[in-house]
Amino acid sequence: MEQGAEDVPVVYLHDIKRQYTQGAETLTILDGARLALWAGQSVALVAPSGAGKSTLLHIAGLLETPDDGEVYVGGAPTSQLSDIERTMIRRSDIGFVYQSHRLLPEFTALENVMLPQMIRGLKRAETVKRATEILAYLGLGERIKHRPSELSGGEQQRVAIARAVANAPRVLFADEPTGNLDPHTADHVFGALMQLVKATRVAMLIVTHNMELAGRMDRRVSLAEGKVVELD
Repeated sequence: MEQGAEDVPVVYLHDIKRQYTQGAETLTILDGARLALWAGQSVALVAPSGAGKSTLLHIAGLLETPDDGEVYVGGAPTSQLSDIERTMIRRSDIGFVYQSHRLLPEFTALENVMLPQMIRGLKRAETVKRATEILAYLGLGERIKHRPSELSGGEQQRVAIARAVANAPRVLFADEPTGNLDPHTADHVFGALMQLVKATRVAMLIVTHNMELAGRMDRRVSLAEGKVVELD
């Protein structure tokens, strides 16, 4: 896969295999899974509990290493990279949003969004400017000085989204990002995610049980016998 070519997926999983050992039993979770994620495209991953959704997400996000197969990011293989090199890719190219917002309670919304940029080495003035712009874009311009405990559930999750895209990642992974929210708030947060995908051309893979939200995304995939299958 030639890096830099326009027809290369942002992330490509090729023949991914992952097994776990429980006592004397070996469980095959992923068995030759393939998935391409393209710039500006939203993909819903819907499958029963235990099918391997989180495992696939963690492998695609370089948080976990497959037993076999290859994860390409921007056309470049990652299996032979060191832990430090994988961490650098996660910092620069990958964003994560979880079901729980995981915001740092002692910091304001603005500071929570600044932190990933400061870890990456950007100057404070630049991080303040970018964090303020992202939060305002997500409708939180008046809430930037509030701590998580002073924000609603939907506001907290939008701050988490802002933090995930603070370093302008190429791909965004979300694990049940609206799972803890009421339907109205979930719809609002989902709308913010979709707005970001279209505005920034980030690729997005969301694990969700919400079929109504999944139906509004560009693609829907599932897992069957350890392989990724396209729905519809």
